[in-house]
Amino acid sequence: MKKLFFVPALALAMGLASCAGNSEKKEDNTASTETSTTTEATPAETTVPGIENVTLSNQWTVEGNDQMQFNINLIRVKAGEPVELTLKNVGSQPKEAMGHNLVILKPGVDVTTFGGEASQAADSEYIPKSALSSIVAHTKLLGPGEQDKITVTLEKGVYDYICSFPGHFGIMKGKIVAE
Repeated sequence: MKKLFFVPALALAMGLASCAGNSEKKEDNTASTETSTTTEATPAETTVPGIENVTLSNQWTVEGNDQMQFNINLIRVKAGEPVELTLKNVGSQPKEAMGHNLVILKPGVDVTTFGGEASQAADSEYIPKSALSSIVAHTKLLGPGEQDKITVTLEKGVYDYICSFPGHFGIMKGKIVAE
């Protein structure tokens, strides 16, 4: 009978001891989270790593290929002046399987949400009519060997650009820094 009482008491004691250990760990985690949040509160949104190594130009040609990649992922332009962007599809797969476009999104637009909406917009070359207010400019959807040019004037800021063809936006993306 004493053994039966001893086993639950031991289990209760171990449970209490483990809970006490977890509360200490939670306090430690909270402290480190607060520290990292404070560190991240610096103006990281306005700086893009590596931008200092990118030439400032308002004329760019970006290539999309059959490996679902843009050849340029970071573009630096002068804000307030016209920017010419040319997209070339240098791949060989048909447009229906590997079409590419270049969509410049407004700052703060969630790329994943936009990409999900775009994948449902085949009738409009994967430019969702429901999200037109999220777009600064876009090229047409290109097949192999095709190219399209857009001209846009950007205010100072950081703009994401993607290919909105289904499944491409996760890999085919980059940033435009207008300064």
